[in-house]
Amino acid sequence: MNIQWFESLPSTNRYCESLDPREVEDFTCVAALEQTAGIGQRGNVWHSQAGSNLTFSLMLKPSFLAAERQFALTEMLSVAVVELLGKYGIAATIKWPNDIYIANRKVCGMLVQNRLHGGRIAQSICGVGLNVGQTLFPAWIPNPTSMAIEGAEATPEAVLLQLLPLIEAHYRQLRSGESLRELYLQHLYRLNTEAEYILQGHLLRATITGIDSIGRLLLRTTTGKQIVCGMKEVRFVV
Repeated sequence: MNIQWFESLPSTNRYCESLDPREVEDFTCVAALEQTAGIGQRGNVWHSQAGSNLTFSLMLKPSFLAAERQFALTEMLSVAVVELLGKYGIAATIKWPNDIYIANRKVCGMLVQNRLHGGRIAQSICGVGLNVGQTLFPAWIPNPTSMAIEGAEATPEAVLLQLLPLIEAHYRQLRSGESLRELYLQHLYRLNTEAEYILQGHLLRATITGIDSIGRLLLRTTTGKQIVCGMKEVRFVV
C-alpha cells in the first residue's frame, strides 16, 4: 500500500489525474492535510479546514470490473467509511449515492471518476473527504458534522491508516467477484422510510425501496408509482 502525504494540494483528485497511470501502482493513496480547491459531486466545492480533516484519493486499476459495475466502487468506499465510524461508536448511514450521514448531518462525501476501456474500468480515482476534527463550519454549508462533534477524538493520519485496510478488504471482495450491494443497502439512509424529495422541480413524498443494477435510486410514491432516479434527477429534503 503506497501512501503519499502532502501538506497542501488544490485537489487530491486533480493531482492524481496529472499522474501517468502506467507509473502508478494499484491502490496508491494521495492524501493532503489541506485542499485549497477540493471538488465534490456535481462540481460542488468541498470545504475542509486545513489540518483538521481527512482528504485523500485512491488510484485504482479495477479492470476486473465491467463498465456497468461502476457503482460497486461507490459501494466499496461508502461501506468502508460507515464501518470506520462504527469503530468509534458512531452510527452512520449512506445517503444515496455516496454521502455519509450521522442522523441528518453530513460527515463525509466522495467523488469517483472512472476511465473506461474495452467495456472495463481501466482506472478509477476515488476521492474521499471525511470531517474528522473540524467543529466550526461556514454558514453556507447546510448540515455538516464531524467525528469530533460526534464525540470521537482522532487525527486525519490515524483515521486514514484505519480506513484504508477496510477499503482494501472490500476491494479484494470485488476482485474475487463478490457483490457489496447487500452491505450497502443495510446502511442506506431512509431505506423503506417515507420522506420528502424534490423531483424535476416538484415536491413529493416517497419511499426508497432500493437501488437498481447500475446504482440508480428506486422510489415508490404514496400513490404506488415506481420511479427510477439518476444521480442528478432527485434531491433529498433534509
